[in-house]
Amino acid sequence: MKNISLKLDDSVFGETEEILSRIKKPRNRYINEALEFYNGIQKRLFLEKKLRKESDLVKSDSLDVLKEFENIDYAD
Repeated sequence: MKNISLKLDDSVFGETEEILSRIKKPRNRYINEALEFYNGIQKRLFLEKKLRKESDLVKSDSLDVLKEFENIDYAD
């Protein structure tokens, strides 16, 4: 486990303390869970950005292939 010093806005601290008093969870555990959740969101955003970039790279090729398939004469 790593120790860090953390400065919080007064409003964030007050809201957090109010929530902690209701859910009876240690502050450290709560902050760890919050950061883990936020990290998951950020990872998904990074992945979305990467996928959009890669999709844009192959978009024109994909359309060309689709047009070629449309022009194929399927004889039965």
